Amino acid sequence: MTETSFATNFVRSPGNLREHPALVLNADYRPLSYFPLSLWPWQEAVKAAFLDRVDILAEYDAVAHSPSFEMKLPSVVVLKDYVQPARRAAFTRFNLFLRDGFTCQYCGSQGEMTFDHVIPRARGGRTTWENVVASCGPCNLHKGSKTLERAGMVLRKVPRQPTPGELQNVGRRFQPNFMHKSWIDFLYWDAELDA
Repeated sequence: MTETSFATNFVRSPGNLREHPALVLNADYRPLSYFPLSLWPWQEAVKAAFLDRVDILAEYDAVAHSPSFEMKLPSVVVLKDYVQPARRAAFTRFNLFLRDGFTCQYCGSQGEMTFDHVIPRARGGRTTWENVVASCGPCNLHKGSKTLERAGMVLRKVPRQPTPGELQNVGRRFQPNFMHKSWIDFLYWDAELDA
């Protein structure tokens, strides 16, 4: 399996996002988030357009009908008001796995992940960015409540608190399950162009 498939299995996709989702861009024309990708169901995008909260940049060929109105479904919308990004990354299981690239920080495997306290809680270890890492089940069981030295294990990298921007950059490595052709220019706008 690829790195993307492990990560995308972790993120649930609501049913109403499966058909004609709209990519939501901040007022600076960057996605609000890359992973999970900032998407709205088409109904929310249409509602936001009617409320004049977004501009529609691209559309699907599909059309929404009412008795007196017809509108192509938006595929890319941009917010009219800039949403300030978070200054600190929230300490969540998802963000922890994202920071570690959905990879066990002991053996490098990918797949079903859990998390492990580097300094075990039984030995006074705290639940912080600097002391918790993504771990596969076998490595977590092997380490148990032992120290790294006692378990004979080594970390792949020293855990630290990421910035929201760092999490966004890691998230860009994971391609979404669905990507409409109209999104590409907005998702990879800062990628180097082919000569």
